[in-house]
Amino acid sequence: MSGGHAHHGHAQGGHGHGSAGSAGSARAALYFGVGANSVLLVVQVVVGLLIGSLALLADSLHNLSDVVALVLALVGQALAARPATARRSYGLARAEVLAALLNGTVLLALTLWVVVEAIGRFDEPADLDPVPLAVIGVVGIVVNGASAWYLGRRGGSSLNVRAAFWHLVGDALGSVAVVVAAIGVGVFDAAWADPAASLAISVLILVGAFRLLRDVVEVLLEATPPAVDPAAVVADLALQPGVTDVHHVHIWSIDSETLALTAHLRVEGDIDLHEAQMVADGARGLLHDRYGIDHATLEVECHDCPDRDHLVPLATSPAPAPDLG
Repeated sequence: MSGGHAHHGHAQGGHGHGSAGSAGSARAALYFGVGANSVLLVVQVVVGLLIGSLALLADSLHNLSDVVALVLALVGQALAARPATARRSYGLARAEVLAALLNGTVLLALTLWVVVEAIGRFDEPADLDPVPLAVIGVVGIVVNGASAWYLGRRGGSSLNVRAAFWHLVGDALGSVAVVVAAIGVGVFDAAWADPAASLAISVLILVGAFRLLRDVVEVLLEATPPAVDPAAVVADLALQPGVTDVHHVHIWSIDSETLALTAHLRVEGDIDLHEAQMVADGARGLLHDRYGIDHATLEVECHDCPDRDHLVPLATSPAPAPDLG
């Protein structure tokens, strides 16, 4: 018996990607972040215009980018929750990965811009009014810190939520830089405190942005997730009753939370379809319980599996002659 296939979790139109509860919690955290940061944005713009502070207006632009990033994250979450179709059998699960890619790229670009601006300010320090800067900086720390904490607790392992989280962390740390700069200028008359704090914080954000983008690219390239050891998976499958060999194993992430696998299982003797199904059921149970793999496609074979290059192609009808006119 060869070529028997067993699928798990592939009912048409019925894919479940991640937990509905965790997705709802992530959306609630994102809505909270959008609301809180929108209020902070208005306060920054109003105060910045009233006191004529370019520093506050510049920080408000950064906060505006955070609001946009959170909205993008919400859009990604909404698209990823849409049901599967005949053409998109996994739905739009990777929409949140693409949103994370966009957000991570924007975060990286903004942080590099801050680095360039900070380096320039060592030669030409900005004239800062420390009191309003310190007040708005503290407000920014509270708003963005609370939003990041809430999102970090409720967001799960979604790359999309991670991207929004790092935007919030970056803005919270930016507010820390504002407070440090205000203290440096107001207490020690140290104009270099603003660019120095910005550079130190930018390094932390760059590390987070690079890690995020690395993980996003790994998902898009369908690499085996780092939490899964392919050799261990093969070894465990080979120990299943009746299995003599495991090959053509592929493990990847459909999105940042859903794992999938395809594999060929060779068994002893000539078994019937029922026996092949029992072998596949045992293997699927192992994959789900030990590795959290919900989407497993297994082919059960009872003889050697030829390489693709050695397969005999099916007979096809000759291609129609081109229409020349």
